[in-house]
Amino acid sequence: MANDTEVRPVVVGVDGSPASLAALRWAVEEAERRRCPVEALLAYREDFGMVIGAVPSEVLTEMTADHMGEVGRRVLDRAIAELSTDVEVRAVLTSDDPRHALTRASENAVLLVVGSGSKGPIRAALLGSVSAHCARHASCPVVVLRDPAEKASHAPLSDVVL
Repeated sequence: MANDTEVRPVVVGVDGSPASLAALRWAVEEAERRRCPVEALLAYREDFGMVIGAVPSEVLTEMTADHMGEVGRRVLDRAIAELSTDVEVRAVLTSDDPRHALTRASENAVLLVVGSGSKGPIRAALLGSVSAHCARHASCPVVVLRDPAEKASHAPLSDVVL
């Protein structure tokens, strides 16, 4: 937990998607108003599930923790480099489930900001949602932003016929 003299950051989840980049820009603007730093957090999972059948060595190389960490670092560095701000933006890279990493980071945050991509009702229900998890479990207020350019591309759940 942050102590009373420490300025708590705005924490924002970044994964390189348009929604997360919009969330990063919004978080920086909010941090400018609050006069606090930003922690841009990218979490990647090392748990790949089960692979069945022959897998090309190029694919296996891209699945290593080292490679995923390198890619994550590049995504974070590029996203932060595109910002124009005087606010301190700290890059945080972790090999953890994004839901858990963000909710843990919220314990010391003044605000948690995440982007939300449209997956459609069925896919969202099956895969779960980082933003929904954060909204339920974060220790601070949560702001969920969609990519402003994204249009709803799926029917409401009531219109889905199975």
